[in-house]
Amino acid sequence: MKIAVEGCCHGELDKIYETIAYLEKKEALKVDLLLCCGDFQAVRNEGDLKCMAVPAKYRTMQTFYKYYSGEKKAPILTVFIGGNHEASNHLQELPYGGWVAPNIYYLGYAGVVRYKGIRIGGMSGIFKSHDYRRGHHEFPPYNPETLRSVYHVRNIEVFKLKQIRMPVDIFMSHDWPRGIYHHGHTEELLRKKKFLRQEVESNSLGSPAAAELLDHLQPSYWFSAHLHVKFAALKQHLPKANATPRVTKFLSLDKCLPYRQFLQIVDIPERDTSSEGLEYDPEWLAILKATNHLQRTTHHPWNPPENNGLHERWDFSISEEAMMKVMEELSGELAIPDNFSHTVSAYDPGNPQHHSAPSYNTNPQTTVLCSTLGLTDIYTQVGQSDDTKGTQGGEEEDDSLEDDDEPSEYPTDTSGLSSSFNPDEITIEDEWEEELDSDSDPKPPGGDVTHTPRMVLPPPKLEASPIPMSPLMDLSPPCHSTPTTTQSNSGLELDKEGEEADPAGTRAPKRTSVEAGGNGSVTTMPRIKRRNQIIYATVEDECNDD
Repeated sequence: MKIAVEGCCHGELDKIYETIAYLEKKEALKVDLLLCCGDFQAVRNEGDLKCMAVPAKYRTMQTFYKYYSGEKKAPILTVFIGGNHEASNHLQELPYGGWVAPNIYYLGYAGVVRYKGIRIGGMSGIFKSHDYRRGHHEFPPYNPETLRSVYHVRNIEVFKLKQIRMPVDIFMSHDWPRGIYHHGHTEELLRKKKFLRQEVESNSLGSPAAAELLDHLQPSYWFSAHLHVKFAALKQHLPKANATPRVTKFLSLDKCLPYRQFLQIVDIPERDTSSEGLEYDPEWLAILKATNHLQRTTHHPWNPPENNGLHERWDFSISEEAMMKVMEELSGELAIPDNFSHTVSAYDPGNPQHHSAPSYNTNPQTTVLCSTLGLTDIYTQVGQSDDTKGTQGGEEEDDSLEDDDEPSEYPTDTSGLSSSFNPDEITIEDEWEEELDSDSDPKPPGGDVTHTPRMVLPPPKLEASPIPMSPLMDLSPPCHSTPTTTQSNSGLELDKEGEEADPAGTRAPKRTSVEAGGNGSVTTMPRIKRRNQIIYATVEDECNDD
């Protein structure tokens, strides 16, 4: 089974699906599933734009609304997690996951699903110590503080994920597990991102919560994004009890831009399963049921139960009986129903509504799931709570928020002490290459060519390998755009340059504006028009938040 993994989406669904389609045609392969590692930006209309934590001048409608409205349908089953630039009011409707559009599934604050027997988990948001112990208290319209805290990871989600005992094949997080950069080519990373050096050397970069989950879950693959750079690592875990030591293959990818390494194909053997679609995971649903009473919707700090003599129960790992109970409540049907429904009107380019307010809606998908399993719709609960009075506010942005003095659950956390160039890691960078002037566009021999609005990709460009070859590290090469037509199928992206590689690998070059042809050849595909570049530009002092 071929799974496409994408870094930061930033609303560029059209370009991502277009790139995959080009790759499929070029390599005669079929991608079964697309995983997106955050900053998905499921923006349905202008009201949703006001719920996205970017400066107002960078709030630009991208292409998701077309898939929400039904104008387009995702050609590949897509599963994603949230990042730190999201239409938060939309994602809050689906705290336990659900369809944001036909064939596009959100994993929720945290979640685990199955696809063709492969277990896929994920955690949305990024880690910030001052919000980690709070409940999901945010509610639109957000004030400058809750506009950001809404996407911060909470300890209740990490606690739920730590109850998992069955093996996980793939896990996704937006920010990196803290310390993972020490298991790959660290100096190569710092050459690309010089301003991360202080945090890497002090081991304060990334999420300590994700690092804890990495050690607990020990998945076969862990995919991330957020730092807008491609980085691979190999984490050898300590053995659990008498079990064989496990290895996690970590990969972070860039954002969807020309010349960037934002997409990669991973070939994973599928398992026998009765369903071809997305399925609920019985263990995860049983965990949701068992921990439902622990959820909070206030901003007051809370700690999960521990084995310290103060709690009647602290271990919420699931028995086979509890999983069978879930199966009974689902009538033996694990297939996730195609029950997507609209909760707001989609953006209409012919009739823009620039003054529309952020919306709050109960999503029927969440209502049905909660009714079936006896869960609490926490978004509805916080909407009905008097406690939301302190979390609502205007829409003016204040980029000078200060952290609380609340102690972190992680004694080694130094996220509030960093004095590096970008202490909150990466938001939206000003990393656009210079746009070629129309006068400087390459012209093929024989005169001008009329371009149609489609993308063109270059011949392959081989790179030095990010980490030494290892028989355990068999991630397939990057598939950012068009695959190479000249290399052998035995190339392994993580091998030393020139060495034999995994035959399942498929290499593709970076995405550029012109595809080179043969002698005297003329390409029929045009360069990409980067008409949406404003959304990626930034002024450091304006957007230097989570």
